Amino acid sequence: MAIPYYSGRMTDWVMNKDNPSAFSSTILAMAAFTIGSAVSECICDCIYNATMTGIHTRIQGSVFRSVVHQEIAFFDTQHTGDITSRITTDTNTMSDSLSEQLSLLMWCLMRVMCLLAFMLSLSFKLSLFTLALIPFIIIVPEFFAHFYQNLSADVQASLAKANDVAMETFSSMKTVRSFANEDGECRRYGERLNDTFQLNKREALFYAIYMWTNSLSGLLLKVSILFYGGSLVTDGSVTSGGLVSFILYQLQFTSAIEALLHVYPHVKKAVGASEKVFEYMDRRPVMPPVGTLRPTKLKAHIEFRNVTFAYLKQPDLPVLKNVSFEVRSGEVTALVGASAAGKTTCVSLLQRFYQPQSGQILLDGIPIEEYEHKHYHRKVALVSQEPVLFARSVEENIAYGLEDVSAERVANAARDACAHQFVTALRDGYSTDAGEKGGQLSEGQKQRVAIARALIRDPQVLILEDATSCLDNETEHLVHQSVYSRAEGRAVLVIAHRPSSIERADRIVVLEGGKVVEEGAPQQLQEKGSSYHRLLQVHSPDAGSEQSEEGLVETEVES
Repeated sequence: MAIPYYSGRMTDWVMNKDNPSAFSSTILAMAAFTIGSAVSECICDCIYNATMTGIHTRIQGSVFRSVVHQEIAFFDTQHTGDITSRITTDTNTMSDSLSEQLSLLMWCLMRVMCLLAFMLSLSFKLSLFTLALIPFIIIVPEFFAHFYQNLSADVQASLAKANDVAMETFSSMKTVRSFANEDGECRRYGERLNDTFQLNKREALFYAIYMWTNSLSGLLLKVSILFYGGSLVTDGSVTSGGLVSFILYQLQFTSAIEALLHVYPHVKKAVGASEKVFEYMDRRPVMPPVGTLRPTKLKAHIEFRNVTFAYLKQPDLPVLKNVSFEVRSGEVTALVGASAAGKTTCVSLLQRFYQPQSGQILLDGIPIEEYEHKHYHRKVALVSQEPVLFARSVEENIAYGLEDVSAERVANAARDACAHQFVTALRDGYSTDAGEKGGQLSEGQKQRVAIARALIRDPQVLILEDATSCLDNETEHLVHQSVYSRAEGRAVLVIAHRPSSIERADRIVVLEGGKVVEEGAPQQLQEKGSSYHRLLQVHSPDAGSEQSEEGLVETEVES
């Protein structure tokens, strides 16, 4: 910013030639300022870019950490594609805009302030004239910048919807292929992209209008200042060199203002993209206070006490209605019932995925919310019917969530789950990549790996939610034998439909319509001929054969 000042001094020296040494001293001063400016700019850029990179990394990590710790109900109401878009696309947009545009914004703002000081020192009248015309440059483009910001937020929302379609399609490719709906999904994705394209066109239109009004107003300002400045030189109010310096300063001042107006919408765009990012980052999980209990030994006595629960999407339709039952240590308790009876909901509540609207779930007489999160889930392990494996090695999947686990301990857990034999037969053994969601393994293999993942924790409460549904009878028998033989001192809760999965249960709890309709020993319930007996009849092979025989008889009679 010192260059225009010395350019004006050189103009006066050329015209007057009254100070021969002024030329050389001016050139030396300009050279010194140029070198110093280049060095300082290099240092500032390095520091600033390193700082912004660190901020971007920290923000992205903070958003991911905040989302991961939200309650499960949050993920029930938010689409995976929307969440992923906020963490990746929006944070990148925000960080890129801030890294580049915020730097320019601060740099231009400082230039505007300093240049105005120089201009006031050269000509107060020209400075006031310039400032009087500046609002016309600001107001008109700002009007269009407002619409540009709103459209930027709409574009981000539309892009998140398109990403949601892609995520849903890719994660369910087998279903898409099974129903031959590839073209349908392509059309659906194309419709989302077309919506985004239409918004992008409107965004581009307002951006073009904004740039046009900005350029036109800037041109009018330059012409007006040249006209007024020429009249001041004629009157002798400003020297020729002073006018040259002022015009150079005014050009830089106008350029800085234009840069501010150009950068500002981009910063506003970053603000629009950051709203959802910071909304996720600042969101507090709707969960009870974090528990602190970490008992080294548990009696493993689970009690559901008058539990009533309804999902957030259907608050007026309770899934569980005043449910009460116990899961005792050293016993295998089977939770049975027809579909939609509430069995999976009981498991979700026991896993602390949701909070019941009324009633309590107790572990050793203490509400489960009072236990420390990590400690609780090491003592209470779940194996679901459709276990999710991660795109990492089989060994890492078995030791998931644990630190410093030896290979021997992993292998022992795999043996207990009858998984060691097939794992060692894989190409890379325990180092074999399981693929995305365990896609490189069969359903039965995934179930056995998931059982090993639970057993390696040596849990005191083990929940098997139809965990052997994809295994053959022989393998299922071996898994049950291995799991149940270690049931001493451990409470086992089994949710199953096949009689073979609950044949070794000590107690049966029958759910029907979200209520416990009967409870007791298997033999006792069978003798009653009640709900449990009817369930066994439905699922028993003999019942199926009898129905087939009846059908054959009817067919013969008709023929």
